[in-house]
Amino acid sequence: MESVYYAIAFLCALILTIAFVAVIAARRKSKKEEPQEIIGRIGEEKAKEMIQSVMHGDDYLFTNVEIEYDGKNAELDNVIVNKYGVFIIEVKNYNGYLVGDENDYEWKQYKKTRAGNVYMGNVKNPIKQVKRQIYILSNKFKFYGINVWIRGYVMLMQHNNPIDSPYFLLCAEDIDRAIHSKNRAMLSSETVEAIINLPEIACKRVSKIR
Repeated sequence: MESVYYAIAFLCALILTIAFVAVIAARRKSKKEEPQEIIGRIGEEKAKEMIQSVMHGDDYLFTNVEIEYDGKNAELDNVIVNKYGVFIIEVKNYNGYLVGDENDYEWKQYKKTRAGNVYMGNVKNPIKQVKRQIYILSNKFKFYGINVWIRGYVMLMQHNNPIDSPYFLLCAEDIDRAIHSKNRAMLSSETVEAIINLPEIACKRVSKIR
């Protein structure tokens, strides 16, 4: 009789566990992306395609790389590693008209509604973001004993750059020039291999398309 009791208790616990897992899964599935999240994701996918279109056989692309150093966290949209160096490309798909300077913490964003009304908001300055990402990634590399120069760039997919800056890349040709310039010290194959196999990097590698 006691064994029957334990069997029933076990079955009840199992049913409750399955029901709980099903509820959690349903909630996650039903969670909808915010419009801005969708716009951002679309921009990142387009940028990734542009990067892949100019990649050489010895280029390595890593996306959505999460790094942490000294309590500072960052997520890097794109990291390219090759013999020419290490490159970060931050992608933004901001709509509207942007106003700001290179050193501003935030930029003003002016957007027009379908009714013709204009409203203003604030968005993060991606140049400041990529400078911070360079700092964190550089120090992370040094932690592993790798000392390399990292270059950072920004792609505004709507081409609504508020200023002229060498940090901006506008098209695939710009990406190609930025990551394949020969006018700099080359990385050894050993250094490239060490970087692409770092635990924070390796798991985010994107398969080459050619």
